[in-house]
Amino acid sequence: MLIDRPANPRTTEMRCPFSPNGLGAVSTLWCMALVMLVSTSAAEAPKKLEPDHASRMARGTSLFKESVRTILVEQCLECHGGKSVKADFDLSTRKALLESGMIDKTAEDSYLMSLLTHAEEPFMPFKAPKLAKSDIGAIARWIDLGTPYDKPLVEGVVNRSGELEVTDSDRQFWSFQPLTAVDPPVESDDRWGRTPIDRFIMAKLSEKELHPNPSADRRTLIRRATFDLLGLPPTPEEVEEFVNDPDPLAYEKLIDRLLASAQFGERWARHWMDVARFAESHGYEQDYDRPHAYHYRDFLIKAINDDMPYDQFVRWQLAGDEVAPEDPLAMTATGFLGAGAFPTQLTEAEFESARYDELDDMTATTGVAFLGLSVGCARCHDHKYDPIPTRDYYRLAATFTTTIRSEVDLQLKPDAEPVKVQVNSEGLPHMKHHADGRGYPHFYPKTYFLERGDVHQKKEEVTSGFLQVLTDPSSDESRWRHQPSTAARTSLRRQGLAEWIVDTERGAGHLAARVVVNRLWAHHFGQGIVATPNDFGFQGERPTHPELLDWLAAELVRNGWRLKPLHKLMMTSSVYRQDGAFDEDRASIDRENRFLWRRAPRRLEGEAIRDAALSVSGMLDPSMYGPGTLDQAMRRRSVYFFVKRSKLIPMMMLFDWPEHLVSIARRATTTTAPQALFFMNNPQGRLLAKGLAERAEKEAPGEAIGRAFVIALGRKATEREIGSAKSFLVRQASEYRESGKPNPKRLAMIDLCQSILSMNEFVYVD
Repeated sequence: MLIDRPANPRTTEMRCPFSPNGLGAVSTLWCMALVMLVSTSAAEAPKKLEPDHASRMARGTSLFKESVRTILVEQCLECHGGKSVKADFDLSTRKALLESGMIDKTAEDSYLMSLLTHAEEPFMPFKAPKLAKSDIGAIARWIDLGTPYDKPLVEGVVNRSGELEVTDSDRQFWSFQPLTAVDPPVESDDRWGRTPIDRFIMAKLSEKELHPNPSADRRTLIRRATFDLLGLPPTPEEVEEFVNDPDPLAYEKLIDRLLASAQFGERWARHWMDVARFAESHGYEQDYDRPHAYHYRDFLIKAINDDMPYDQFVRWQLAGDEVAPEDPLAMTATGFLGAGAFPTQLTEAEFESARYDELDDMTATTGVAFLGLSVGCARCHDHKYDPIPTRDYYRLAATFTTTIRSEVDLQLKPDAEPVKVQVNSEGLPHMKHHADGRGYPHFYPKTYFLERGDVHQKKEEVTSGFLQVLTDPSSDESRWRHQPSTAARTSLRRQGLAEWIVDTERGAGHLAARVVVNRLWAHHFGQGIVATPNDFGFQGERPTHPELLDWLAAELVRNGWRLKPLHKLMMTSSVYRQDGAFDEDRASIDRENRFLWRRAPRRLEGEAIRDAALSVSGMLDPSMYGPGTLDQAMRRRSVYFFVKRSKLIPMMMLFDWPEHLVSIARRATTTTAPQALFFMNNPQGRLLAKGLAERAEKEAPGEAIGRAFVIALGRKATEREIGSAKSFLVRQASEYRESGKPNPKRLAMIDLCQSILSMNEFVYVD
């Protein structure tokens, strides 16, 4: 059981009723009399209401030995007094249990019972089935009988130093274990499956007595695949070419073409920018700009388009300046570390705490982005749920002790002029800061273990290190340490951390591989195999298909950490190619479609909605790279918006653009009236509709209605839609004519295109 004990709401403090502060000298005798009265009543109550104390304790001890001890040992002790003491709740001894505040005089008043009965959260046992009614009843009777122990639950000396010990049993948690060598299941009927992925999926569907949907039609598939990989709709010509291609490998060729497109990097860079909490301003009240931070975004686009091996992708973002100091692209990759918010107006009293906050941002983001672990939760105390001691947190933080933001001139292209780039490194001039004039040091040469995370409670200095739970205990950490030369500019600590993260033999590489594979799966299927992409720890969801996750992670490593082959493997599977037909019988078994018996429709993100509207209107500017802008009228792709934390783009916010403060695991998807009003009333929406109308009329004179449907939705209009549209145009043109508006037919056509862009079908992908 894991609980975070609240203050006991039932505990009250007795105060004298005759004085405002309870301490009036005149009322002392009255207070003494009141205390004597209460004490007498309390002393007499057990004799009137309860059986003999010794008899109660004897029956309680007997119950404890018969059943309660076994329940507590099997369900609770591991986290609460055995190998660790989670949430300060220790039940290893009766004294520790009573001091925990979890137990009151009766079971009905005990907070522990509220957790066991699931009347209050966190439900206990944590992430495990609710105890049987008989077990809950036994614990309740035991509490009412005085919670006696016959002997402590833990024999011998138990570590009560307050520091979490990481044990071999901690390393047995599913996500901390090495990758399992697993073969795809053998199916008796494999006519449905196309790839090994399908065999894992079918095995689970069969286990749940479910069956999958058939394949979607080609028009649906090309729209689905193009939005997934490019974040744009296919052109009418691309649709027709694919639909009419007789080649049995036409779909595989389509995926290859999309993966080779430069627009692939623009689409998938935006996904990683969410994970990396990327923005181009400092945040806080002043929110000064970081005008040269955009080079990190450009690095992501280039790296993803080039299919940079993921292990290199990790190493460069953490230590590109140390791993490949002569490569300017590697230098730009270190923008990952400095992408977080940071205050620029500091008093001298805030200098050191602000620096530790900055170390925390780098440490916590590294943890969730690459390892899917909430490492930052261990800053003030041992992690309440995962085996991450506070000491491990500070050893990770010490990796970044002397890492600061800098701006350097780099020659990013051969024979081109150097440009200024924001990087994160060591030994370079610091980036300008408004507290410089008061002596802000930007970093302190040592990192200390802070009691409760308080800079005023420094303990010993810490050196860089790694998470114990993800490190082979037989390994020497020197495996990942590099000794810099006397002339070296950097400490090489970050290089060591990066190599540990991607080391699949002795370090955290097995978890890093699982995490990135899960991120790809989540974007392609709407939900990860692990539904909490940033939390692979005890609080996170368990994988729906653990064997498939390990198989995919092993495939990634076997193929040199390249991600494009995994994209293709996922997208050519039968489970990806299913249609979206709904079936109530199967939904009654798996309402959330966790086992993927159908393809659930998904709404596009804000970037894809805006980019698609620009594309179909013929207004999209395909220019790549370079500085972004805050101009909403920009016609480049949305990935090139300048991300200013205090001035986010309104249209993007309408469609759930995240606040770029911390790593974003999954975007929310909301449905609100202003989203519809954007297409109906917003001048930008009207301008996009005008562009679609002009394009349809130009490309198909006399058949503009049908052409508008083909351009916007990738399909022909039905006869009913054509008839309704013609009636609409006649009616709208007549109204415009009667009101004296010029070009009434043209205005009516713009209205029709505005209606098409407002359809759910435009922003949802089947």
